Amino acid sequence: MRYEIFSSTVGYLYTKTNPSHPPCPYCPLAGVPRSSCIQQSPPCAFPNVACLIVSSRNATTSTNLRDVLSNLVPKEQSRIKNFKTQYGNIGSISVDMIYGGIRGMKGQVYETSVLDADEGICFRGYSIPECQQLLPKAPGLAEPLPDGLFWLLVTGQVPTEEQVNWLSKEWAKRAALPSHVVTMLDNFPTNLHPMSQFSAAITALNSESSFAQAYSEGVNKAKYWWEVNSMDLIAMLPCVAAKIYRNLYREGSSIGAIDSSLDWSHNFTNMLGYRDATFTELMCLYLTIHSDHEGVNVSAHTSHLVGSALSDPYLSFSAAMNGLAGPLHGLANQEVLVWLTALQKEMGGEVSDEAMRDYIWNTLKSGRVVPGYGHAVLRKTDPRYTCQQEFAFKHLPDDPMFKLVHQLYKIVPNVLLEQGKAKNPWPNMDAHSGVLLQYYGMTEMNYYTVLFGVSRALGMLAHLIWSRALGFPLECPKSMSTNGLITLVGANNSS
Repeated sequence: MRYEIFSSTVGYLYTKTNPSHPPCPYCPLAGVPRSSCIQQSPPCAFPNVACLIVSSRNATTSTNLRDVLSNLVPKEQSRIKNFKTQYGNIGSISVDMIYGGIRGMKGQVYETSVLDADEGICFRGYSIPECQQLLPKAPGLAEPLPDGLFWLLVTGQVPTEEQVNWLSKEWAKRAALPSHVVTMLDNFPTNLHPMSQFSAAITALNSESSFAQAYSEGVNKAKYWWEVNSMDLIAMLPCVAAKIYRNLYREGSSIGAIDSSLDWSHNFTNMLGYRDATFTELMCLYLTIHSDHEGVNVSAHTSHLVGSALSDPYLSFSAAMNGLAGPLHGLANQEVLVWLTALQKEMGGEVSDEAMRDYIWNTLKSGRVVPGYGHAVLRKTDPRYTCQQEFAFKHLPDDPMFKLVHQLYKIVPNVLLEQGKAKNPWPNMDAHSGVLLQYYGMTEMNYYTVLFGVSRALGMLAHLIWSRALGFPLECPKSMSTNGLITLVGANNSS
């Protein structure tokens, strides 16, 4: 039996595989090992909502997301208030952290996902395989609906089919774009990058911001969380993304109309012009596994930072997309595809494992890297890679590019281990995703980051709801000069 406890206060998932420890007599969670509980000494600081047990049981049957959150928000507000009162420091900061992109510094609360070195990304405590198993699916398809994942990210609860259907219909109802945004997209030059168009259109959607309107009218702070417009923006993003795709790659053809009987992914693929049910299933998987990745990557943290100024989601998410467009953040799968294409061209058709091994060694000895391999946190194959690999084995086992990717999977990790430099020699999700898109005919690599952005909206905008609900303040850390740091460290060392 496995006990999984998600502390949304500190954004930490603790998975305990050994249930032999005695239960905590002070915690209301009967049977939970004391060593797994975030309370280590009596009395329990949170007698009513000490922890949220991540369970496949649904905590409510209401199909209205606002009603569900109206019940959850006050409890979480109370729990965090008690937590802040009871506890002080949580760690230290090193000089290396300050100069190293604040890597590893614990400096933000982010409720929706946690990256575990062994499990990979966990959404509200659920691993990728668990989400594939538990989240509702579209009729006839095997992959989870992103609509259901959003419900999970916001509430911490696995939704019922009825709840997901409500959400899908709600998004379909809110999806229409204002005419001025359509006109703007139609007037963009074709040499303007898809991500630039995406970000600009999202900013222009600010005209539809009910949060900005409510704030100007003096809405009570307690209502900020629902007035945040996350639902509206998520609903419109596929229309924006599809319009960009059609304008750039399909001679400006119409995206068609939203079908209120279909889910978010299915409407998106229809608007893009892809009618293959398996591509729709792939898009369900893609949008789910790319949806969130903790809160301090460039795009997620940008969204949080701009949102902390009470900028509405249109402004904060468009800022995040400008970060995602950077080559060090959102372009990795393109770089993998470019590298794979060059490899395929240079090596010809099928090559032996020995020849491939020599090619990898020559790549490393020339000072280059093997794109798509390695991860700053993970110490195993990225589960997002694994589920894409399983999809490929099921639907495109004989595709030459997939066979090349799989051959690399068998060879590259061992070479990297022999080289001795990589802490994690295993592939990440970017090593696979572009190959799947190419197989189904989406060969326009410049567009891939737009798909990434549509997916990331689920995590960032779910977080924005909770940052408003919990009253997170304007983010304002202290910056220092190098001389100031030297003085500070010197003073501490001499004390």
